[in-house]
Amino acid sequence: MWTLTPAELAIVQLSLKVAVCCVMLLIVPAMLSAWLLARGHFWGKSLLDALVHLPMVLPPVVLGYALLVLLGRKGVLGGWLYTHFHVQFTFHWWGAVIASAVMAFPLMVRALRQALLQVDPLLEQAAQTLGASPLKVFFTITLPLSYHGLLTGGILAFSRSLGEFGATITFAGNLEGETRTLPLAIYSLTQTPEGDAAALRLVVLSVLVSLAALLISQWLERGLQRSQR
Repeated sequence: MWTLTPAELAIVQLSLKVAVCCVMLLIVPAMLSAWLLARGHFWGKSLLDALVHLPMVLPPVVLGYALLVLLGRKGVLGGWLYTHFHVQFTFHWWGAVIASAVMAFPLMVRALRQALLQVDPLLEQAAQTLGASPLKVFFTITLPLSYHGLLTGGILAFSRSLGEFGATITFAGNLEGETRTLPLAIYSLTQTPEGDAAALRLVVLSVLVSLAALLISQWLERGLQRSQR
């Protein structure tokens, strides 16, 4: 009853691979966006803030359709990539990575932004007055003092990726062995006769993995608060 079959193990492995790649894909753009929102003073900052958090309020299927229009095989950019480089994201596990990354992006940016706001700007300014370049200041002062935010954001993005359904099924499809992650597999099993037992196993596994990720995230946040006292 509670033993995963080889097919179910493959689904779990695919989901973990997609979630890890999602986090890796987000690190640079999320850090840049968080730094701009935490330190930047420019026209359009409120608009950037709204755009960053837009995936949190839009239906996932809307974002999935937008990705399809942009990166689909006949999309604005996707058509060019397929014609010239034979790169295709639809019906490919990298499509699931991109869809989950779009949905997880706001969570990672929020965690990083909060961590960056806790870093005293005077420390960065002092380093610059001593001759350190902005890049050196970031890697030697800003990032070490805000690494908890990076870890927390990564865990939240990982967890969000594991639970992503709407954007993934719209953009990447529900292809067995390629894009069928845990949520899509659970959905497919609920539509299949005699699939209830397998669906229940995957549901329990999803809950346990997500709960563990959230507990680790809370533990890191408490550690950050204690280190700042």
